[in-house]
Amino acid sequence: MAAGKDFKWRHFSGEIILWAVRWYSKYGISYRDLEEMAEERGLSVDHTTLYRWVQSYAPEMHKRLKRFALGAICDSWRVDETYIKVAGEWKYLYRAVDKCGNTIDFYLSATRDAKAAKRFLAKALNGLKAWQKPRAINTDKAGCYVPAIEDLKKEGKLPEETEHRQVKYLNNIVEADHGKLKRPIKPTLGFQSMKTAYATIKGFEIMRMIKKKQTRAYHIFDGVKGEIRLIERCFGLGNSVMADLMEFVHEALKRNPELKIAA
Repeated sequence: MAAGKDFKWRHFSGEIILWAVRWYSKYGISYRDLEEMAEERGLSVDHTTLYRWVQSYAPEMHKRLKRFALGAICDSWRVDETYIKVAGEWKYLYRAVDKCGNTIDFYLSATRDAKAAKRFLAKALNGLKAWQKPRAINTDKAGCYVPAIEDLKKEGKLPEETEHRQVKYLNNIVEADHGKLKRPIKPTLGFQSMKTAYATIKGFEIMRMIKKKQTRAYHIFDGVKGEIRLIERCFGLGNSVMADLMEFVHEALKRNPELKIAA
């Protein structure tokens, strides 16, 4: 999707569409609840339309914002998998966070084996700069991670000196994070396909990253306003960065007139 053309032919503006996708991905509500909330704001939007918006824009939102979020990660990773129900069957959601709880990446798989573990870790490493690659990776004692990590080292995708640990208590942080991610998943009442599950989870994950303040360094404004403006700028909506900076300075001067005198 090209910036400026993302919402062409849509009945609603990009700001409204992103508002709906952001709320659904952040607050753990059903599409019918979101339909009611939109109606309270004077918007007549069917829940099936909201579903199509999420399927279309949640993955794009994740793609455009992830690069901002990865700047906050450190070099000690915690890797684990949890279960997600898709079409009535349990699937595996591989996830990695760093020792501070910052989300690194995730991968939805039908299997729990060495191939899936390797695909996930290769995906997490893809595009990272040398300083972002892990010094240590902690996993549970599942046998799938040992050959996956060894293969990635042989292929040069993972530093040879990266330490693989299998210390159970060190993974408490990622296991706790699984639970927080599943809160917005619960109202979905299960996904109908791997494709829709993966697209929706991308929205949940990027909003979790934002909530953890992983993108905070790129917020011009404080609080939710800063989050909203970063998302909108990624889609070419609203003011430019320079205009936002001017507004920020103007608001700061209104709150603290002495700053103008000092300047």
